[in-house]
Amino acid sequence: MNRRRFLASGAALGVGATAGCLGTLGIGDQNQNVVLGAPDRTADVSSEDLPYPAWGQRVPDVTLPAPVSGGTVSFRDVDRPVLATFIFTNCMTACPVLLSTLREVQVHSVQEGYADDVAFHPVTFDPARDDEAALRAERDQFNVDTDAGNWAFLRPEDEARAKAVVTDQFGVTFQKQEVEEGPYMFIHLSLILLVNADGYVERAYRGQETDEGRIIDDLRTVRNA
Repeated sequence: MNRRRFLASGAALGVGATAGCLGTLGIGDQNQNVVLGAPDRTADVSSEDLPYPAWGQRVPDVTLPAPVSGGTVSFRDVDRPVLATFIFTNCMTACPVLLSTLREVQVHSVQEGYADDVAFHPVTFDPARDDEAALRAERDQFNVDTDAGNWAFLRPEDEARAKAVVTDQFGVTFQKQEVEEGPYMFIHLSLILLVNADGYVERAYRGQETDEGRIIDDLRTVRNA
């Protein structure tokens, strides 16, 4: 299946796929760029068939502003493992779960003394509303540990840039939905990427796979390799 054809299908908007299921751990069983072994998948699908960068693939060469923490972040210019996700702050369903999961992993990193060995990068695809003030409020709402120095909300400059980065380069689909009463919302792919220090995806967690215990275990293996 072609990556663009997969993107065009409605299936990409679902949150229950099994792309991030754990397989047997190995030193990159079939790929020298990763530490974790190939993930188990219930469907006959490879990383190349998925719309987003998955196991063994390098993340896009993307640089985004980090308005709250300052400066910019380049996804390929990394020197430690990264947990990245894609959200909007007005979300009331999937996004709080994604952010809570990353926050729990951050708590563990501080408590266990490896906060300097991991970074957290939630990317908004709603820059029209998610300005610096909104992202600061989201940070405070989720009690992000600012002293840890490992968390940065990333914000594309405008709607066109958000689509170019989040959908066209990361393969994360989002679709605006107008609401009769209240602000517009989005249907979107629910995804967390675990990226190693060389910029290659170790795991792509979808839906119910976004469990902090599983992510912490995978992250430990990647950090200790």
